[in-house]
Amino acid sequence: MTWRDLPERYGPWKTVYTRFRRYALEGAFTHALQQVQPQADAAGDIDWLVQIDSTVVRAHQHAVTTGRKGSRSGPAEVKPAQA
Repeated sequence: MTWRDLPERYGPWKTVYTRFRRYALEGAFTHALQQVQPQADAAGDIDWLVQIDSTVVRAHQHAVTTGRKGSRSGPAEVKPAQA
């Protein structure tokens, strides 16, 4: 969902985005979480099960070049992926 798809009942999307960004930069969401999380943990309302995604994302073989100007070395050798 993009900001432009925000339902009209929330007001102009630019205003909502501006407020959200300002609150995020000021740390308002982090502060709120720091206030609520210890209370919820003490009440046993938080399940601390953590899941880790081990997905591997590979870059295309042409993505290895840095594109730096003045670089004397060529692109790094790319080894084919093993099955």
